Amino acid sequence: MDQLKPSPSNSSPLTPLGFLERAATVYGDCPSFVYNTTTYTWSQTHRRCLQLASSIVSLGIKRGHVVSVVAPNIPAMYELHFAAPMSGAIFHTINIRFDARTISVLLLHSESKLVFVDCLSRALILEAISFFPPHIKPPLLILITDDQVSPSSDTVRFHDTYESMVEKGDPKFKWVRPENEWDPMILNYTSGTTSAPKGVVHTHRGTFFTILDGLLDWSVPKQPVYLWTLAMFHVNGWGFSWGMAAVGGTNICLRKFDAPIIYRLIEKHNVTHMCGAPVVLNMLTNYSNNLKPLKSPVHVLTAGSPPPATIILKAELLGFVVTHGYGLTETGGIVVSCAWKKQWNKFPATEKARLKARQGVRTIGMTKVDMVDKETGASVKRDGLSIGEIVLRGPCLMLGYLKDPVGTLKCLTKHGWFFTGDMGVMHPDGYMEIKDRSKDLIISGGENLSSVEVESVLYTHPAVNEAAVVARPDEYWGETPCAFLSLKELTQKPSEKEIIEFCRAKLPHYMVPKTVVFKDELPKTSTGKIQKFELRQIAKAMGAPTVSRI
Repeated sequence: MDQLKPSPSNSSPLTPLGFLERAATVYGDCPSFVYNTTTYTWSQTHRRCLQLASSIVSLGIKRGHVVSVVAPNIPAMYELHFAAPMSGAIFHTINIRFDARTISVLLLHSESKLVFVDCLSRALILEAISFFPPHIKPPLLILITDDQVSPSSDTVRFHDTYESMVEKGDPKFKWVRPENEWDPMILNYTSGTTSAPKGVVHTHRGTFFTILDGLLDWSVPKQPVYLWTLAMFHVNGWGFSWGMAAVGGTNICLRKFDAPIIYRLIEKHNVTHMCGAPVVLNMLTNYSNNLKPLKSPVHVLTAGSPPPATIILKAELLGFVVTHGYGLTETGGIVVSCAWKKQWNKFPATEKARLKARQGVRTIGMTKVDMVDKETGASVKRDGLSIGEIVLRGPCLMLGYLKDPVGTLKCLTKHGWFFTGDMGVMHPDGYMEIKDRSKDLIISGGENLSSVEVESVLYTHPAVNEAAVVARPDEYWGETPCAFLSLKELTQKPSEKEIIEFCRAKLPHYMVPKTVVFKDELPKTSTGKIQKFELRQIAKAMGAPTVSRI
């Protein structure tokens, strides 16, 4: 046995880029994606990606250079997920909702050499480039035109157009395979709502594991019809951008969406799968013009923030089959999911929704996950009550933070775990449940108070559309819960007192919001999560109440 060693034939570097090559062979004449009136097959997508990769190399892009894109869920965005790394580059997606200064910071930090820009983001990227220091050479800009959106796109200040690069490329291009599976492939930046964005680097190897893990855990069949309600710029669509090639799926692309558009596309294309944050589920369940259940089930993978059980229940009554997962930018995709047990199907719908709201257990691709005391690293009791921090260990984790060796060591080496910053409990059955981000826990009178738990109760109120609970200073208790609510369109809206009394009937007194603030809409991050950082600032500026209400 000692004489047996790895050889070139059995140790080729793992990479998800080969999924496209296989898709062109197995599913060559099947649709790869549909966008408005445009449809491509997997054979055509494979050829286009090779041509684009060839053109990228012809511009002087070398192995390890960063290639960026600013675009919504359009075909070019999908193709670049393959074409950019096939050129040997590290692929970097930029959130189209970022402002120009933030984008400028990201381009400078990543040292991006080439940026593909959607036609509707032209002004944004040009403003971002204007913030560059005079001595820094800006990246080349490639314009992604779209006749259905902006037929007379001005290409001044852009080196070329996307389609021109595809047309000029070599369809027989030998794409650049990684020399080592640990080579960087992806650069994603955290949302940076509470601090400067961090550049998260993922390898070919880690991305490969993340994709197969996600497909297996979600039980994605061959040739699904996948609706892109999750932004591809958000952690590469949780890996399903490459994953759809692995299973020969049809990608239904769209620039923007709302509930009517989603329902229309589901019916038109017989959509089988989609992903989205709980805010998407909330949007679909609140759409008053569609009360009939779907003709066929649509599998929805939701993650991003803990979904209230009431929203899961409403969505499933409409015909959506909800799977709840958990992941971070640093994991590249879902690494914890609420693995469903057949015996749970016998429970009432409300109980099933409550169980499904838990984050769950590690996926197959993760080595280990736990809930630990953040100081000692010891596992907390499996009693559903003891608060700990979620920690992870496995191949799906990032290689590290770009240009931040201190931050990388700090988060990846403590007690041999990656510490997520998410606080929760471990139930007796081994399923974990997030209670809060560590920064969102409210300590009132010495009690650790979960804002998520209070929000779950608020979501059961028939008038509440969105809810967020943060800490407000209190001279006596230290902190008390402050609830920010947006309401549904009703003729008679509840008062602050009525909301407080509603919570008092369902929660321990120390968890009941002492303040209720109504807003037309709650602020959200660039990825659709409610921006608690901003709400905490508002609550802090309100100061302590003159008389603390118990």
